[in-house]
Amino acid sequence: MKRAYLQVMTAWLILVSSMPGDQAAWAQTLPAGPRALCLPGIYLNDPVDCLPAGPSDYRTQLAEEGIILPLAPLPAVVPSPGLIDLPYRYGEVRTPNAPVYGSVEDAQRANRKAAIRRIDSSFSYISYTDEAVIDGKRFYMVEYGSWMTAADVSRVGSASRFQGLEFKATPLNAFGWILAPVESKRTPGSEIADFTGRTLNRYEVVQIYATQKVGELEWYQIGPEEWIPEKAEWQRSIGRVIPNTRPPVGVTGDRWIEVNLFEQTLAVYDHYQLVFATLVASGIEPFWTRPGLFQIAEKLETTPMRGAFEPDQSDAYYLEDVPWTMYFDQARALHGAYWHNGFGFPRSHGCVNLSVGDAHWIFDWANAGEWVYVWDPSGKTPTDPALYTAGAP
Repeated sequence: MKRAYLQVMTAWLILVSSMPGDQAAWAQTLPAGPRALCLPGIYLNDPVDCLPAGPSDYRTQLAEEGIILPLAPLPAVVPSPGLIDLPYRYGEVRTPNAPVYGSVEDAQRANRKAAIRRIDSSFSYISYTDEAVIDGKRFYMVEYGSWMTAADVSRVGSASRFQGLEFKATPLNAFGWILAPVESKRTPGSEIADFTGRTLNRYEVVQIYATQKVGELEWYQIGPEEWIPEKAEWQRSIGRVIPNTRPPVGVTGDRWIEVNLFEQTLAVYDHYQLVFATLVASGIEPFWTRPGLFQIAEKLETTPMRGAFEPDQSDAYYLEDVPWTMYFDQARALHGAYWHNGFGFPRSHGCVNLSVGDAHWIFDWANAGEWVYVWDPSGKTPTDPALYTAGAP
């Protein structure tokens, strides 16, 4: 350190001696004492023996905002993509009151009177384990010996491949996933159009070092001189996780799952450390996911789900082989959702929808009896028990 200081001091003296007379005279008027610049670093206190200017001043300002250069990555990895694999293929039922036939021959003849049952829900998905193409027409075996026609079923190409993050240690700051494309700005607020030219896309992960409210919007600092708003156009731009290793009130032990209804995120804690986090899709109004403290009552690798809430059955649903299901509040469950990719926004009938891979990770981690803490930091989700039915996907 002393040798480096002498080198900087020598460079400074050479610079002064090479200045024109008037600039050299100006340099000589600087306050007495060491005039050398400090080595580039962070100086939260006056170093006294050097001038913390230039790069040091910039790095110190960033450090005061919680940003240390070079930026450290999150201590996390994306889990194995093998968690997404399922032994089922799925199809959306597109025909009202669609028939299920007792043989592929009956399905080929499309004799609806020969149907052994019908799928009459307005929102329906089937799983199939085999298919056949006969005379150019495709058929799906939805259960052993039972078939449906491609005229009634539209194949689901693949479940969402979105996956959350598995953590090796609890990060020091908040982080989140981009929900809608948004261009970052150099300063928070909309008055100055100082855009960076960098557009962040859906499901991109960012760290959040500071927040600042400007007008009606919160702005999040995601890097040096880089900010994004909480909303982009008409929808939220980011789903955040704010690590909190203190157990919620009522939790016994050091393991729990936290569901944040405002952020539409889920965090898993083990031994008081964050071990997993991801986006979810919870209940949409008026079928909110109920806030409270619950415990996983039952785990099922796969299960059918069906039901309706409206008297006219207009919202009836029928879902086959829902994977990695963990019931925690009557019919409300954590489970994989193969039928959509809308994670980060409410859209269920009360369940907590997860991508298939994320549901699989949590299913492998969780035991019956694990705590599930559901809350809404905004306070907008009702807590009156009278407003809640048993729940649904």
